[in-house]
Amino acid sequence: MGREGEEGAGSPAPSLSTSSTTTPSSPSPSPSSAIPRFFEKTRDERLGAISDAAGLGAEDAEALRDASGGLAFEQADNMVENAIGTLATPLGVATNFVVNGRDVLVPMAIEEPSVIAAASKGAKAARGGGGFRAVSSEAYSIGQIQLLDVADADAAVRRIAERSEDIIALANTKSSTLSKMGLGAKEVSCRVADAPSGRMLIAELLIDVGDAMGANITNSMCEAVAPLLEDICGGKNKGARALLRILSNYSTRRTVRAQATFPQDTVGGPGVVSDMISAFEFADCDVYRAVTHNKGVMNGIIAVANATGQDGRAIEAAAHAYACRTGRYRSLTQWGRNGSGDLVGTIELPMSVGVVGGVVTVHPVARACVRILGAGSAGELACIMASAGLAQNYAAMRALATDGIQKGHMRLHARNLAVAAGAGPGEVDRVASKMVSEGTVSMQGARDVLGSGRRAAG
Repeated sequence: MGREGEEGAGSPAPSLSTSSTTTPSSPSPSPSSAIPRFFEKTRDERLGAISDAAGLGAEDAEALRDASGGLAFEQADNMVENAIGTLATPLGVATNFVVNGRDVLVPMAIEEPSVIAAASKGAKAARGGGGFRAVSSEAYSIGQIQLLDVADADAAVRRIAERSEDIIALANTKSSTLSKMGLGAKEVSCRVADAPSGRMLIAELLIDVGDAMGANITNSMCEAVAPLLEDICGGKNKGARALLRILSNYSTRRTVRAQATFPQDTVGGPGVVSDMISAFEFADCDVYRAVTHNKGVMNGIIAVANATGQDGRAIEAAAHAYACRTGRYRSLTQWGRNGSGDLVGTIELPMSVGVVGGVVTVHPVARACVRILGAGSAGELACIMASAGLAQNYAAMRALATDGIQKGHMRLHARNLAVAAGAGPGEVDRVASKMVSEGTVSMQGARDVLGSGRRAAG
C-alpha cells in the first residue's frame, strides 16, 4: 500500500499494530460526535450541543460566543509587538469523528469554504469502518548547536560523546519542572557537516518536552550548553565558537500515524475505490499533483492547529520536509485496499503540538477548543489532528474521483458571494441556492439574483 515499510528520516514512525507506542487513553463512553443536522441548527443550538457534549463550563461557552474571537486587544497587545487590533477567523466544528474508539468533536478555524463539511463527511465515512486508529511517538524535541572553527573536528566529536552526561545535566538545569517529571534532555549527539565555508560541527540535544510544544525550553537548553560545547571543542582561545543555538522544527522524533478503513459500499463501490487509489498514485508520483494533494491534507490539520493555538507554520514546514524524506516530494497519505476490498488510508507525519504553555494557555478560545476535543495530552491532540488530515484527504479525493471538486465547493462559495453582495441573513440561502441551480456563481450573479428577489418582493 503505497510506501508502506519504507524508511524515513529519523526514528521509525509509530506502528499502528504495536502497543508499546503512545496511544493516548480516552474516557469511555463519550457523547456521540454524530450530531444529526448539525449544519441546520442556529448558532445558539450549535453552541448548546457542543457545550453539552464537551461538558464546557460557563467561561468556555462565553469565550466561544464572544464576537471578537475571545481575545481582547489588551491580551493581543501583550502577545505581539506593535499591535493594532485582532483578526477573527471563522471557527466551526467538524462532526462524526471517532478516534481510538472515542467520539470527538473537532474545532476547526479556517476561512476556506467546504473544509469543515468535507472533514465531517470523511469522518462519517470512516465511522462505518470503526473510525480512526492513531498512535503518536515519544514527544522528543531536537535542539541544534552549530560549532564553527573547530581545529580537530573528529577529536571534538569524540570528546563531546565522552562529556555527554555533563552536557545533559547542564541542559536540564534550565527546567526544574521537566526534571521533576523525569523528562528533559535525554541524549546528545554530534556530527560533522561539510559546508562551502568549511567544516562545522552540529551538536544535537534530544529533549522530552512532555505535553508542551517545547520550542522555548529547547532554545534555552541549546543556549545554556553552547559555552560548554565551545570549551570541549578547544575553547574560544583556539577559535572554536558556537553560532546558532535553536530547535529544529523538523521533528522526526515526534511523529504521529493514523489509519482508517472506508467500507467500499460507503465509498461508492469497487470502481470508486479503484479510482481513488489511482488518484493517490498520481499524487505520489507527480510533484505538481502532490503539492495540491498535501495542501488539502494540511487544510484539515492546520484548521485544528489554528483552533487550538498551535504553531501551524512549524507543523506545515515539518510536514512538507517529511514528504521529501525519500528524496523526492510525495504524498503524505497512502491509500490501498484491504482483503475485503475496502479502501484503507494511512497518514504519517511529524507533529509538534502542545496542550500546556504557549498560546493555548493565554487564548480563551484556544483553551475552549482543546476542552471540546477532550485532548488530555499532546499525543492525543496529535492523533486527532492527523485523523482530521486523513478525513479531509479522503473527502477531497473522493470528490475529485467522482463529481469533481467544484460541485460542493461552489455551493458553499455561493454563500460567501451572497453575503458580499449585500444579502441579509434571511436572503443568503435563497440567493446561494438560485445561483447554484442556474450555474451563475459569481459576484455579478449574486447581485442579479439578490436584486430580482427584492424587486419581486417589493
